[in-house]
Order: sequence, then structure tokens, then C-alpha cells
Amino acid sequence: MRILVIAAAVLALAGSSAQAQMGGGRRQPSEGQKADTKPKVDEGAYKAALERIPEPKEKYDPWGGARPPEPAKKSK
Repeated sequence: MRILVIAAAVLALAGSSAQAQMGGGRRQPSEGQKADTKPKVDEGAYKAALERIPEPKEKYDPWGGARPPEPAKKSK
């Protein structure tokens, strides 16, 4: 009897985790709700914001920390 209760508990826990992962199919919007709730993108504001970004004075090197610095050149 004890093994039967443990087996039933294990199956119930496994089934509940699978149910939680699948979502149960309850996330479908109903007919009364709008499916498209994305905000509208203002292209003019986006371009204006891009123009306000200052130009960097020196070129960015993403691998600068991985490479050793270049040695100083000797003059003859």
C-alpha cells in the first residue's frame, strides 16, 4: 500500500510539472480582447534619438582586453 501511495505521488508531481511547462492552453486571447497590444513606433523620434548619440573619439576594440597591448616601436 505504501509503494502505491508513493508511486501515485510521483506520477502526480511529474504530471503537474508537465502541465506547468505547457501552460494548459489558457493563454489564448478571447474574442473580446485585442491580440495586438504592441505600442506604435515613432520613426521620427527614433531617428532623432540616433542623431543625438555622440561619435566616439577613438575606435572601440571589443577584443582589447583579450589581446596583449602592442609593444612600443624602437626608433633607429
